[in-house]
Amino acid sequence: MGFVFLGATWWLVWRHDDKAVVHHGLAFAGLVLPGRVDVRAASLAAARAVAWAVALAVIVFVPFYVGWRVWWKPAGPFTLGLTPVQAANEAFGQVILIALPEEAFYRGYLQTRIDDALPARVRVLGAELGPGILVASVVFALGHFATIRDPARLAVFFPSLAFGWLRRRTGGIGASVVFHALCNLFSETLGRGYHVY
Repeated sequence: MGFVFLGATWWLVWRHDDKAVVHHGLAFAGLVLPGRVDVRAASLAAARAVAWAVALAVIVFVPFYVGWRVWWKPAGPFTLGLTPVQAANEAFGQVILIALPEEAFYRGYLQTRIDDALPARVRVLGAELGPGILVASVVFALGHFATIRDPARLAVFFPSLAFGWLRRRTGGIGASVVFHALCNLFSETLGRGYHVY
């Protein structure tokens, strides 16, 4: 499915001019644009994206953990038997196969296009937000529900709001990709570690 999202994003944005790619937050500090890559600028942009994602994770993960424990009521102790190779493989898959394609499409393309069409804005914690964040989050949640018909899948609407906020706050999708992957890894670690899912 990730390749479908990346293919759609390429067709809708990346194959066009550099200004469109930058406008949609998909330039990755010039890594996907033709020409010479400024390694220093790309490194700083990556560090900035990771810093935003980690800062938001520090704020969100403790209340999420408390809510997760209340919702799932795990009975046993936490035990997680992953080797470093398995952990690295899981992290790679979450970033490259899940978070990157989904963020490129939902936040890079869809949220940006809707905000371009319906430019009403409200400022939230330093980010100018329009209706695109809500529409993209609804479509994101419905897409997750369509793949697995469990109403709990609709709950991804809420982290999607954070992903959309990061996209608007930072101007790109790098931070939302990292935060998205961290959210998935955290949730998956809790589910496996407590043997709930």
